[in-house]
Amino acid sequence: MGASDNDKELVKRAQRGDKTAFDALVTKYQYKVINLAGRFVKDEDEAQDIAQEAFIKAYRGLANFRGDSAFYTWLYQVVINSAKNYIVSKGRRTPACVVDVEDAERMDAASMKELETPEGHMLTQEIERAVWQAIQELQEDLKTAITLREIEGMTYDEIASVMECPVGTVRSRIFRARAVIDKFLKPLLH
Repeated sequence: MGASDNDKELVKRAQRGDKTAFDALVTKYQYKVINLAGRFVKDEDEAQDIAQEAFIKAYRGLANFRGDSAFYTWLYQVVINSAKNYIVSKGRRTPACVVDVEDAERMDAASMKELETPEGHMLTQEIERAVWQAIQELQEDLKTAITLREIEGMTYDEIASVMECPVGTVRSRIFRARAVIDKFLKPLLH
């Protein structure tokens, strides 16, 4: 039995009122949900609050889950909506810093040595701040798409399912988001 088959069985049991089945889903996805929430807020406690709210909403809305997508895809949408609602209720916040793994992999050894200097460390921090500032400036749909792709590592198909739009729209949003981020980074990199 695959992971999605196991999820389907747990969802069916939870829909029939089996609380231990839903607890199993929470246990399985709690760290992913907290990490996703943490991309929207800086504070770990806030991320946990968002995750808890998302699981409550998921539990209440489980009867409406038809299984058209994977459970975690549906759950991610619930988390994103919960995070957006939280941000609106509290005002905008800067998310925690994240290192772009793809950029790190493209760097050669000399570039990595350069970043180990105090000046290099400061530049890295400036780049991280610029990336997060750029992400915060993005429209919500662009911010969500780039976060799910670059930080959560979701496929375009998964993002399309979460965002309830065609894959082409997802590609366009990610392209536009990257263009805005590149614009913010150009002054630092030249």
